[in-house]
Amino acid sequence: MKKDIFLKPLAVFSILFLFSCEDDTSISCVTCNSPETTAFEVCRDQNDNATVNGENTDTDYDVYIAGLEEAGVTCGGG
Repeated sequence: MKKDIFLKPLAVFSILFLFSCEDDTSISCVTCNSPETTAFEVCRDQNDNATVNGENTDTDYDVYIAGLEEAGVTCGGG
């Protein structure tokens, strides 16, 4: 009987823990280009930073994309 007191809450906690630890590994990427550059890929990483061709820029993704667009770079797709 005393085992049930500990096992049931442990089982419930374990199930809740497994479902709450769902991985969010989706990284969204867009291809950008301009007349001055070849096409390159900009991704939003898990920290919401922009990653360019696999290199983290340590800059917020939205800020980075806005700067590119202000400079005349076209980004889209993905």
